[in-house]
Amino acid sequence: MLVCRVVGSAVSTIKDQQLKGLKLLVVREVTPHNNRLVGRGFLAADAVGAGDGELVFVTTGSSARYAERINNSNLPCDATIVGILDSIDMGGKRSYSSSDS
Repeated sequence: MLVCRVVGSAVSTIKDQQLKGLKLLVVREVTPHNNRLVGRGFLAADAVGAGDGELVFVTTGSSARYAERINNSNLPCDATIVGILDSIDMGGKRSYSSSDS
């Protein structure tokens, strides 16, 4: 799983039928120790109701199709937001807390 920040959303009116009804968010991976954005943004299906700016964890690959809200082995999806992070502690220090955002 990847720790990511929601940085935007995407709308697509023309898409595979199996993607209808799924909210698509733009996420970027962050470093867990200081929450700095790394890499390029990518689309992830939202299975938990995440919002802009939230820190989330994303599952990728074939397991992305098995989130409870999605649960479709034929879904053409390889990234799904499966949780919203409340906090991250590393080395005895809190590196992220949603209450600080």
